[in-house]
Amino acid sequence: MELQRTLKRTVAVDGIGLHSGNRISMKVRPAGPDSGIRFKRVDLPGKPEVSATLNNVVNCLHATTIGTRDFHISTIEHLMAAFSGLGIDNAVIELDGSEVPAMDGSASIFVFLFKDAGIKVQGAPRKFIEVTRKVTIQEDDKKVTFLPHHSFHVDFFIDFPHPVIQSQRFKAEITQKTFEKRIAKARTFGFLKEVEMLHKNGLALGASLENAVVIGDHCVLNQEGLRFSDEFVRHKVLDIIGDLYLLGAPLKAKVIAEKSGHDLHCKAIKRLMETPSAWRYLDHSQDSATMTKWYRNGFSTAEAVI
Repeated sequence: MELQRTLKRTVAVDGIGLHSGNRISMKVRPAGPDSGIRFKRVDLPGKPEVSATLNNVVNCLHATTIGTRDFHISTIEHLMAAFSGLGIDNAVIELDGSEVPAMDGSASIFVFLFKDAGIKVQGAPRKFIEVTRKVTIQEDDKKVTFLPHHSFHVDFFIDFPHPVIQSQRFKAEITQKTFEKRIAKARTFGFLKEVEMLHKNGLALGASLENAVVIGDHCVLNQEGLRFSDEFVRHKVLDIIGDLYLLGAPLKAKVIAEKSGHDLHCKAIKRLMETPSAWRYLDHSQDSATMTKWYRNGFSTAEAVI
């Protein structure tokens, strides 16, 4: 029986928001069993909180954003991927702004900080969502498919009409070792020619060569080059790992993604949750059928805006 995990101590970090361009201070604190991942805006009156779950998603177009009618927190996907990759179930993230700091554009700094703080095993069983039959969502040439599998496995394919990227594919069982060694260091990326358009829409205001791979007409502009020859698809894997953790529990499934992004990832997990015959909730401390019914009812009343 796997047990839930949290941090042994609080970690703190400052950084620039990728889209807002604002400097943001963040603290990640330990949390008790069954707390889940919760975000808190300490800069707002009352320090409001929101759980990082599908029913609190408000936007997934250029980054994954959660919130309520009164406040939001954006670009949570890399941090969520770090929680998922290290098997951290419970934590409270305190922010003095509306966006998670980008750091170097990957999850590697979060992984380093969490491992340095230490990970505490808690006296409560982990909960899982197990896919029991195929579910697919497709928009044009973008697709996400969930298949039954004994563990969490991701197979991701991308195809960009650019000489630096072209077609890339990455597939692997996602274990802590795989995540740390092969995925966590992969950085977000963008095209220089799109910067002006993004800025006009209030996006990528904090993007730089320090926190993203910037692609020119014929080459990568970062002086140090790429961390992996296929860093682009590895970062897409990082993104989907973070987005899938919005299920509120680790996933047991094979996930096949083709040219997808945050928006389709969020729609895919919503489609999965709305297909009751395709999954079950596993909590080894309680009756599985009862817990599955409870979990499904929770998602059936979700007000996700995706």
